[in-house]
Amino acid sequence: MAGKKDKYKNPSPTVDIIIELEGGGVVLIERKNPPHGWAIPGGFVDEGECVENAARREAMEETCLEVELEELLYVYSNPARDPRVHTMSTVFVATSKGTPIASDDAKDVGVFAIDDLP
Repeated sequence: MAGKKDKYKNPSPTVDIIIELEGGGVVLIERKNPPHGWAIPGGFVDEGECVENAARREAMEETCLEVELEELLYVYSNPARDPRVHTMSTVFVATSKGTPIASDDAKDVGVFAIDDLP
């Protein structure tokens, strides 16, 4: 299998999670690492991990929230959507209870009304 990665240039699988909090609001993280700014929580899928587990893991790592995945929203694959590398992101809508806490590569976390997103 040597050289297989050199032969095939595939996008990296990622997940993103739109977390709707009980009582209202959507959870966003402020990214600690480039690209900076506010974003929905998410990250790269680990080898051997299914996207559903990756979404739950990333939500916990970045917001300290346990989430319930409600639906698959869409798969985004535009090569220009991430300036670091071509990604293919599976986006979930999830619900959660509690207070989010910024952790891992999240510099800050906030809960925003859908009509007041940064």
